[in-house]
Amino acid sequence: MKPLAYRMRPQKFEDVYGQDHLVGKDGVLTKMLEKKKLLSFILYGPPGTGKTTIAKIFAEQSGLDFYFFNASTESKARLKDILESTNFMDILVVIDEIHRMKTDVQDYLLPYMEKGNATVIGLTTLNPYQSINMAIRSRCHLYEVKKLDESSIEKALLSAIKELDVDIKIEKNALSAMVRYANHEVRTALNILESAALVLNDGDTLTAKHVYRVAGKVSHDLDDHEDNFYELLSALQKSIRGSDVDASLHYLARLITLGDLQAITRRLLVIAYEDIGLANPLMGNKALSACDAAVRVGFPEARIMLSVLVIDMALSPKSNTAITSIDLALKDYEETDTGSVPDHANNRKIKLNPEIYHYPHNDKDAINDQSYLPELIKDKAYYFPKDESVYEKALKDRLKVIDQIKRKKR
Repeated sequence: MKPLAYRMRPQKFEDVYGQDHLVGKDGVLTKMLEKKKLLSFILYGPPGTGKTTIAKIFAEQSGLDFYFFNASTESKARLKDILESTNFMDILVVIDEIHRMKTDVQDYLLPYMEKGNATVIGLTTLNPYQSINMAIRSRCHLYEVKKLDESSIEKALLSAIKELDVDIKIEKNALSAMVRYANHEVRTALNILESAALVLNDGDTLTAKHVYRVAGKVSHDLDDHEDNFYELLSALQKSIRGSDVDASLHYLARLITLGDLQAITRRLLVIAYEDIGLANPLMGNKALSACDAAVRVGFPEARIMLSVLVIDMALSPKSNTAITSIDLALKDYEETDTGSVPDHANNRKIKLNPEIYHYPHNDKDAINDQSYLPELIKDKAYYFPKDESVYEKALKDRLKVIDQIKRKKR
C-alpha cells in the first residue's frame, strides 16, 4: 500500500489546505485557470506545504501538455527532448528546484518563455529574490506558499485518520503534538500519524505520548497543557522584551528540550535587533557569536551559550526604535508618492555635473546644508530616538547637533 502522505495528496484545489490566496475561490491561480490566461510563476515556501501538489493540479487543469523537469538532476538535453518532442508547441513545464537551474538550461529556455511556447511553474524552498537568476525571475510571477497553521494541519490529520488501517480516535493534544514535531509540515505530520497508528488497535485512542514515542523524543512528557513550539518562541521573545530573566530562562529550557537549535538561534538574533537594538548595539554581535558557538558545539553544551545570551538580553536596556523607524519608512514608500532621488544624491546626475554634490568631509563637522530626502518628503522624520539608554541618548544628542548645524548653514 502506498504511504499515507501520498494517498492524502489533494487532487483538486478545494482539497488544498491553508493556501486560499492562491487556490481558493478568488485565488490568483484559480482565476488563471478560469480565465484561461496562463502565466509563468514560481511557487516558493517551506517543504511540505503543497508546492508540488498545487503545481500538479494546476498543470492537469491547464489544458496543456505538461512535463516535470528537475533542475538539480536533469540536463539541457532532457529539456531539449521535451520541447522537440512536442514540436515546440505550447506546453507547460514544472521545474522542481528551479534555484538550481544551470545557466545553459536557462539560456535555452528563455526564448520559449518569451514567445509563450513554454509556460513555466518553478518550485523552490528558497527565497526567490536571492536564489533565482534575475533573467528567469523577471519573467515569472512570484507566489508564496505559506507554512500551514495548526488548524490546517489538524484538518488534514483528521481527514487522514479515515484512511488508516485501524479505526482509532485521537486526542486534541495528540494533534497539537504532531503539528509541533512536524514543524508545521503537513507531509511530515501525516508520516508521524502513520507511524503512531502502527502501535494501535481498533478502538484505541491516539495520545500525545504515542506521538512522543514515534517522534523520537525521550527527554520530557507531553501533556494536555503542552504549548505549541511557535508559541514558546513567542513567549521567549516576550519575556526577554519584558526584562523577565527567570521567565526567559524557563521558556528557553522548554525550547531546548524540543531540540530545534536553528529555530532558537534564529529567534534570538531577531530579538537582539528588534527589542534591544540601539539601546545596546553591541548585543547584535554578542548574539551572533553566542549563536554561532551554540551551533558549532550542538546540544547539550549549546545550552550554556544560549543561557549566557538570554540572561544578558533579558537584563539589557531595550529599544525598538530601529524596527519602528524602518517600518515607517517602508509604509511611506509603499503607500504614498515619495518622489525622486534629488539630483545631488543621484550618481548619474553627479557625473554630468559634479558641482551639485557637496562632499560632507570637506565641511566643518563633516556636515553641510544638503538634504538627501526626495523633495516631496524633505521634512519627513522616521527615527525618533529614546532617552532610556546611554547609547541612544547619545544618538539623540548627536541628531540635535546635526540639525542645528544644518539649520545654521542654510
